[in-house]
Amino acid sequence: MAHDLDSPLQTQMEVASIKGTGCDCLENKRMERNFSARRRVFVQTETGCVLGLVLDRSDNAHTVKKRLQLALNVPTEESSLTYGDTVLKNDLSAVRNDSPLLLTRKFLHRSSSTPCLSPTGRDLQQRDQSGPIEILGSSNYFAPTKLLVKDIMKAMENGIDPIPVSSGLGGSYYFRNCNGENVAIVKPTDEEPFAPNNPKGWVGKALGQPGLKCSVRVGETGFREVAAYLLDYDHFANVPSTALVKITHSIFNVNDRVNGNMNQNGKLVSKIASLQHFIPHDFDASDHGTSSFTVSAVHRIGILDIRILNTDRHAGNLLVRKLDGFERFGQVELVPIDHGFCLPESLEDPYFEWIHWPQASIPFSEDELEYIDNLDPIYDSDMLRRELPMIREACLRVLVLCTIFLKEAAAFGLCLAEIGEMMSREFQAHKGDPSELELICIEARRWLEEMGELAWERKTGEEEFQFDIDCEDEELDMIPIVEEKLLTKTTSNFGFRNGNGRNPLSKLEENIEEEATAEIEGSQVPRALKPSMSLENTEVDEKTWQHKDGCLAGPYSGNWSFKEQLPASSCFELTDMNGEDWTQFLENFQKLLRPAFANPKSASLGQRQRQRLGTSCQF
Repeated sequence: MAHDLDSPLQTQMEVASIKGTGCDCLENKRMERNFSARRRVFVQTETGCVLGLVLDRSDNAHTVKKRLQLALNVPTEESSLTYGDTVLKNDLSAVRNDSPLLLTRKFLHRSSSTPCLSPTGRDLQQRDQSGPIEILGSSNYFAPTKLLVKDIMKAMENGIDPIPVSSGLGGSYYFRNCNGENVAIVKPTDEEPFAPNNPKGWVGKALGQPGLKCSVRVGETGFREVAAYLLDYDHFANVPSTALVKITHSIFNVNDRVNGNMNQNGKLVSKIASLQHFIPHDFDASDHGTSSFTVSAVHRIGILDIRILNTDRHAGNLLVRKLDGFERFGQVELVPIDHGFCLPESLEDPYFEWIHWPQASIPFSEDELEYIDNLDPIYDSDMLRRELPMIREACLRVLVLCTIFLKEAAAFGLCLAEIGEMMSREFQAHKGDPSELELICIEARRWLEEMGELAWERKTGEEEFQFDIDCEDEELDMIPIVEEKLLTKTTSNFGFRNGNGRNPLSKLEENIEEEATAEIEGSQVPRALKPSMSLENTEVDEKTWQHKDGCLAGPYSGNWSFKEQLPASSCFELTDMNGEDWTQFLENFQKLLRPAFANPKSASLGQRQRQRLGTSCQF
């Protein structure tokens, strides 16, 4: 009898046998040293099932899917394994120990009413040889979480069960210690908003599809919570310790997709989830005036939010804890939580609650400037790839871009509020204008494409000369002409020889727009063009960077509307550039920053508070 992945009963048949306990630290270290040896992985289906497997040297994607087929009755030819951005075809050498994989099906054609049998709790215990909580990763970063897990497991052995959390849009649970105190909050990835097993009615999508935020996929907020913790070096912003875990308990929710009801029947269910240290607190920032918040606390949280492009920093996810002691009377501590909507896959509009707090307008201290100056986005990206191998490259590019923006802005002398304003879209007349960060990125992209077109022209000219064997002398005469043409075109575009700051070629844009589009569509000029020119000698200053009537008068594009470059409902994408283009794009981006800082659009608004389009997920 066939099992249906969408059946609520099948969702509970989630754990396959795992040889060994997985708690042996020496074994984990051995696996980390040799990724081609035996590794433990956790495969999650798009409906939330979790299957634990141990990979041998001989395993490949095909054999893994065969083993999944035996456990879940998934036809091999109708499924694919993904590892972050990578669709696993055969070789599994890149898959690290304790990594989560996602199994997706190409066709969902079976009836959701197909009956199946559910194993008893005793059967599950016999088949699952791993512990009830397994941390996905063996890094020293997770040492505090390992101690926390020991306390939770001891409490579970003593019959102290977790408690569901009523607030929020997703499913979350307080896990307790032996004293009955809340010590951790667990958020299963398949109970997120829109996920298959969301207990609060926010369902309708499979794991891996666009979620509540279009640039954050369903089921991927968990590793973002961990990323925020890992990036909070030296506990600078006070993010609680967080780890990604495989956790098994009967408290978790499984939806009945036949009748649309929740199905909590007391049977063991395994989940992939984020586990974060619970911080006792007195209230959150929405219940407390901001006057008692220290400048340092606001700055440190803001610095983190800018680095990770937090799209959901509302007052409800800033915990406030009163500090004890006579000398600390009236002082409070801020604890930032809920970072599931950080590191989007594109330049999503951020939401910074602190952007108009008075503390955000005070200049950075010397210690804060030193911290910012020491940030290394390349090191951060490598660290996240190592600790969270499932993270997508688009998220890392957003991290690199925003960290560079922060470092350059702070070095220029901008305060936290000014940086946040430049990253946020403005809301006027029922429509959202682009943020200054987006305008800079689009301008950097235009530079990149223009440089690629010039390189294409040069390459095409050289190829024509190579075939013109009978005209060698003419060819020698033509090369300087082509180089002079390229030099003239570059100088006019980047140097602004005309006084009004417009690109002289922009007058022809309306006439040649259709021809240029046709050429690109006809593959005469590829869309993603590799740069061959350097901007090292390009002079860009604040006089060539102006904002006029909601349009950007950049150093080479002239005045142009954001709507012509990017639909209002879209976000600037960073993943459609190859490695060489991405490097050149960042170089262009950095060259545009200081002129933009010197003449920000927000300066023309005076002291008037701007209306921002960013939306919070707090309900």
